[in-house]
Amino acid sequence: MPIGGQTNVAMENILVVDDEEAIREVVSTMLESKGYQCTAVQNGRAAQEQIKKGTPDLVLSDMIMPEMDGIKLLEWMRQYDPEVPVIMVTAIHDISTALEAIRRGAYDYILKPFEKDQLFLGVGRALQHRRLVIENRNYQRGLEQMVEERTAQLTAKHMELEQSYDETLEALGSALDLKDAETEGHCQRVTAFCIEIAKAVRVPDPHLPILARAAFLHDIGKMAIPDKILRKPGPLDDDEKQIMRKHCQDGYNMLIRIPFLRDAAEIVLAHQEFYNGSGYPRGLKGEQIPLGARIFTVADSLDAMISDRPYRRALPMSYAIDEIRRCAGTQFDPRVVEIFLSIPQQHWLDLKENLGSPFRLAHLKNL
Repeated sequence: MPIGGQTNVAMENILVVDDEEAIREVVSTMLESKGYQCTAVQNGRAAQEQIKKGTPDLVLSDMIMPEMDGIKLLEWMRQYDPEVPVIMVTAIHDISTALEAIRRGAYDYILKPFEKDQLFLGVGRALQHRRLVIENRNYQRGLEQMVEERTAQLTAKHMELEQSYDETLEALGSALDLKDAETEGHCQRVTAFCIEIAKAVRVPDPHLPILARAAFLHDIGKMAIPDKILRKPGPLDDDEKQIMRKHCQDGYNMLIRIPFLRDAAEIVLAHQEFYNGSGYPRGLKGEQIPLGARIFTVADSLDAMISDRPYRRALPMSYAIDEIRRCAGTQFDPRVVEIFLSIPQQHWLDLKENLGSPFRLAHLKNL
């Protein structure tokens, strides 16, 4: 498309700023003959008022004017709307001033007296530059919007997939409850307790779903334990205890093959480790034990003590608190215990009674 004088630029508005009325009229007439829309004012102050009413596509300004000269108008324009090009008009003996204007952000300058072709060429180039700036900006906005939309779609799909995963895990938990009826609801309660402690410990949010799934599935390995051992009413003998202890490894072996549960599998494997190294299956000690497993042991012990069992009624919360405090440094991580003890006792009782029915892993986000 040739520069200057096209019919498809009729809506482009040029603000002509000059203190000489004759020059304003001549310049405006020449530009309007090429299809541009022109507005003319006599100085920089008047130009400011006009620009505030409606931003032009181009400012064509004289350098020397009363009240506000071209340089001050240029500086103001760069602040007001840096995308609008400004062409400075100056006498030939003010060439150094014109170059200074370029350094301050003017798009171009035209020397007086100028010819029509010089004017049209400068104006055409400046307006073409503005069109390219606008097109680029719109393109960038379009890209950003497209990225936002795609991100929203992917996020929605990810959430849908996670919900599908969690529904599968909930079904597994229900199956485990049917197999080990004496601990029905334990997985749900200990999961909720774990998330509360983890938030107080300031576990990063992205790690909370990992811990929730690990806590919910911590006993999944018991699916491999024979019913005669799992449901035995009396104490287990040594051989039976060894078989029961395999549930950590069995649970790990089940989960490690599922990509989105691999991190959770590490916590499941370590959920019977004790802080002083006396736990199983690997005898890990201190911070060798994953933080999620150290949090879990406190939550698990709390629920075991304050819940009914076939062989005893639930123990008082005060007893459970004292026992967890007593075992800090042996069974439990002292730092986790300290943070656990900072949470009011009544909070755990309220949480235990208000998990929601049916239980959903998604509910844990609102704890």
